[in-house]
Amino acid sequence: MRDNESLDPADWSDLRALGHRMMDDMFDHLANLREGPVWRPMPDASRQQLRRALPREPTPAGSVYQQFQRLVQPYATGNLHPRFMGWVHGGGNPVGMLAELLAGGLNANLGGRDHAPIEIERQVIAWSAEMLGFPASASGVLVTGTSIANLIGVLVARSASLGPSVRHRGVADAGLVAYTSAAAHGCLPRAMEMAGLGREALRMIPCDDQGRMRRDALARRVAEDRAKGMSPFLLVGTAGTVDIGAIDDLDALADFAAEQSLWFHVDGAFGAIAALAPKLRPLLAGIERADSVAFDFHKWAQVPYDAGCILVRDGSRQLETFGAEAAYLRREQRGLAGGGVWPCDLGPDLSRGFRALKVWMTLSVYGADRIGSIAQQTCDLAAAMAAMIDREPALRRLAPVALNIVCFRYIAAEGDLDRLNADIVADLQESGIAAPSTTIVDGALAIRAAIVNHRTNHADLTITIDAILRAGHARATAAKKMPPAIHRGQGYREASRLGDAGTKGPFPATSAETLAAVLP
Repeated sequence: MRDNESLDPADWSDLRALGHRMMDDMFDHLANLREGPVWRPMPDASRQQLRRALPREPTPAGSVYQQFQRLVQPYATGNLHPRFMGWVHGGGNPVGMLAELLAGGLNANLGGRDHAPIEIERQVIAWSAEMLGFPASASGVLVTGTSIANLIGVLVARSASLGPSVRHRGVADAGLVAYTSAAAHGCLPRAMEMAGLGREALRMIPCDDQGRMRRDALARRVAEDRAKGMSPFLLVGTAGTVDIGAIDDLDALADFAAEQSLWFHVDGAFGAIAALAPKLRPLLAGIERADSVAFDFHKWAQVPYDAGCILVRDGSRQLETFGAEAAYLRREQRGLAGGGVWPCDLGPDLSRGFRALKVWMTLSVYGADRIGSIAQQTCDLAAAMAAMIDREPALRRLAPVALNIVCFRYIAAEGDLDRLNADIVADLQESGIAAPSTTIVDGALAIRAAIVNHRTNHADLTITIDAILRAGHARATAAKKMPPAIHRGQGYREASRLGDAGTKGPFPATSAETLAAVLP
């Protein structure tokens, strides 16, 4: 009988054996990804099994692990799979997975104090600065992702414009306005909201035919705002737009920001990692001149989620924005409360996990050059996919391929092509063959293939394109056989009455049986 309660086992042998089994199972899972579906929908019955009351009594760890294997693992996002091309999700890596285990074992709080895990994060920040051409004196902190990193960038820019006293008196009616591309990520308007400036204070500047912010339109809008008595304070360039992967002319934007005394921030969510690829790095010319840069390691750098980063050229600006003043965070000259500037002085979080370890181990084990080669490889695959699409009469590419994203659609049909292409994407996802996503390009719904995963190869491109052609042909053929009333788009109810799980528009939903017949 123990003197006190503890969550550690009295005998470690059973838990140790279970831990080894878990690791072996996950290695098998990674090794055999191609044999399974990319994604599969979670059955309602499985969802219901997860919805239960708070467990009050213990359950054997082995039984809980069985529930994970049965109810969780089969229904994950699917971004480990080489034919996951939806959104910009990294594929992770096995060393990063092991780093998560080690980090969990240490259970370190990286909010502050003097310990080795914080030194690991400082090293990662130093490597990031070196990667992007920032000075060694630059500061930074790891966060959940670029959404939070961009928020930090806006807050630091706000403090740089209004002074550190903004933390006490607020923005009042300062009339601050910011500028970014019309193709910028939706987290930027949200960052303006959370900074107390409002999304209307963010000017969305039109793009050129390559998806890059137009400097002439930017200059006009800044001049208009100054004439109205507004206070322009922030310019946000994008390195890798959400829809097509375009990179703004960062050098030109840096020049403009300097001329106009604007804080120059770059949202490099995935594109910043192009700095590690010699052929891609010139596309980022000017990023080294930014005042701050936000990016993710969990995308192109293949680090397991989550691992975002914010870099600030002048570290004093970041410290002015977030420096902690609470007595219980008092710093000492010696002991555990030492260690200089703490991470909680550089961002909003005090309780912070050891996400730096998986970044440090990934870069240490694989090397930055290999990570850069992976980024280049995905761009080469995207160019190859674009060439395949351009040769196929049933498909039409809708945008230039700037990096690793290809936007196109199936056109060998009549009727509502937006609805058709949305259904093709859903068909592929539900079949488990591939998982592209959709977006809107020049008003048209596009199939969007974002090639990010280090496991993707040319065969995966062929399989995906072939599946899209087969699904499109099956739907177009089925639409021609439908009665005229359905062809006019009476929709789901009428199609269902005829025995087909239809959708609005002339293209019926493809049943699982039909998919099995037409898709490989």
